[in-house]
Amino acid sequence: MKFYNLSKNSQVVDYSTAVRTGLGENQGLFFPKEITPIEDIDSLLQLDKFERNFTILRPFVGENLSDEQLRDVVVNTFGIPVEVKTVNETTSCLELFHGPTLAFKDFGATFMANCLKYFSNGEKITILTATSGDTGAAVAHAFYGIENIEVVILYPKNKISELQEKMFTTLGGNIRTIAIEGTFDNCQSLVKKSFDDRDLVKTIGLNSANSINISRLLAQVCYYFEAFAHLPQSDSDNTVVSVPSGNFGNLTAGIIAKLLGLPIKRFIATTNANDTVPRYLTTGEWHPKETVATLSNAMDVSEPNNWPRIEYMIESGQFDKVLLTGDAVNESTTQTSMRSLQEQGYVSEPHASVAYQGLVNQLQQGERGLFLGTAHPAKFKDSVDKILDIDVPLPKELARCVPKEDLSVDMAFDFEQLKTFLNR
Repeated sequence: MKFYNLSKNSQVVDYSTAVRTGLGENQGLFFPKEITPIEDIDSLLQLDKFERNFTILRPFVGENLSDEQLRDVVVNTFGIPVEVKTVNETTSCLELFHGPTLAFKDFGATFMANCLKYFSNGEKITILTATSGDTGAAVAHAFYGIENIEVVILYPKNKISELQEKMFTTLGGNIRTIAIEGTFDNCQSLVKKSFDDRDLVKTIGLNSANSINISRLLAQVCYYFEAFAHLPQSDSDNTVVSVPSGNFGNLTAGIIAKLLGLPIKRFIATTNANDTVPRYLTTGEWHPKETVATLSNAMDVSEPNNWPRIEYMIESGQFDKVLLTGDAVNESTTQTSMRSLQEQGYVSEPHASVAYQGLVNQLQQGERGLFLGTAHPAKFKDSVDKILDIDVPLPKELARCVPKEDLSVDMAFDFEQLKTFLNR
């Protein structure tokens, strides 16, 4: 399968090149021109998860990974448990936070790292990525200690939870972290400017592990199929999926899963106050506002990088826009939603509660709702404890990070300073 640069269609590459390049010319995203449905979804869902994920991924990566290599990548990526927890008679949560950094991004980051082991050919690679919270930890742990790969993570200073930060700023070694004076959108801007500097790209072997990298998205496609393998078959054609959305990689992966034949009825793109997409879906006008800080900080994104991929699937006629609605949830309602879930016996953090509220607002009679739980509640312990009046215990993955020293450096929102740092 070939991958096209959505900003420059003449740039057509194979999977290996797309993964190693990250971002195409003109800051373009790589994406398959057409996604071919899988013929027998029912049989696919009956397979064990490793064989199922091998089958899903093979058409995308088979040109560059042998069957033996792909099976190795799949086994070393998808050992992370996926759980579907019932909240009430019409709604369940797809829990994606049982990996090493307690967030859904463990899947994509680990898959990318395992692929690059086969693709790097011993050449130096510098992974530059921006994080609004969970990406940083997932990428840092996935690439930690891998020879010839250096990771540089940018994050907005004082705008992510302390526990999120500790999971990636305390590792050292081949992981370097920078606290940027600004927003996540500023961090993304610096990453894009770095890719526009062709000399820099060549000199340090620049790549990115944000969801702009197609490998991240392909791994995320797989857990939508895992969810439907857990759901009763009677619900399979009537399930509405609510996705907590920041950079919109998770929703992009869900739509790819639907194009492959997974019978998701429709999607709800739920955001916090950074509601560029819900407003766009209502008005047809794209008007990003200045990013504001919220309880669901990993979704504090006003200009989501992955939206062009969703737009492409719509404009190319592969995905019907009527199957996607938006919903924006304010801070007060986020807290109310968390308390509502608690009353039903389910402890949640702000991001998942936003997605749950999307179902509360839009689920229709007779439909089954599935919302994504993207991070462990303990990663947002301060806000969860305060809002729910509880004491969330720290899982061992978090507890061992707390006493460690933060190794980050502070930096202004300045590309020349970043360039100097990268060239050291």
